[in-house]
Amino acid sequence: MSQHDFDIANQTASSARADINNALQALASCNSGNTEPNTTYANMLWYETDTNLLKMRNEADTGWISLFYVDQTNNLVHILDDTEVANTSGTKIGVLGDHADSTWTTGTNTEKRLVSPAQLKGAIDALSSGGLGDGQSWSNPSRSLGTTYQNTTGKPIMANIAFSVGNNAYIQVSSNNSTWITLSAFFQSGLHPAQSIVVPNNHYYRVTGSSTTITLWAELS
Repeated sequence: MSQHDFDIANQTASSARADINNALQALASCNSGNTEPNTTYANMLWYETDTNLLKMRNEADTGWISLFYVDQTNNLVHILDDTEVANTSGTKIGVLGDHADSTWTTGTNTEKRLVSPAQLKGAIDALSSGGLGDGQSWSNPSRSLGTTYQNTTGKPIMANIAFSVGNNAYIQVSSNNSTWITLSAFFQSGLHPAQSIVVPNNHYYRVTGSSTTITLWAELS
């Protein structure tokens, strides 16, 4: 481990030889030391021994760029976290680093980064959860003809509805409680088999009609 200013001064032959050898040793050891060399040059290398970081001086000779972490115990070189990956034109195409688990599970960030199998599984599970039937169960809620209800469960739900039609009956859904879409319409009087509908999250749903009696209302929610 040695450092040198790489300036061979006028001196005796033996001193010059020692000075040259010191300069070569500094080059061979990448100017290694706990502190940066007193004299720096653009693009010179410095191995910082207390941090095990190999650094390179920038082109303007104003600062250091950390290149690698050197694992002296296991004789390995480690790429530093958040190292940017670029093409031959210097354009960034990715990052060698990780995201927080929440970034993977939301699936909204487009930056290419490292991901572990556990993070990938967690993201897939998070993005695929919430479907119909996941963590839901059937119940018989109290529902009335002509009353509007809203699905606020955070997931799609299913409603299974049967009724006795006297004049007419309509099963309807709406995204805004204003514009209604009719899913089923019945005009023949008498008992009708149960009709199943899926109600998206935050949507409204209802049964309207004339001289109609609800005989069954079950929900998967």
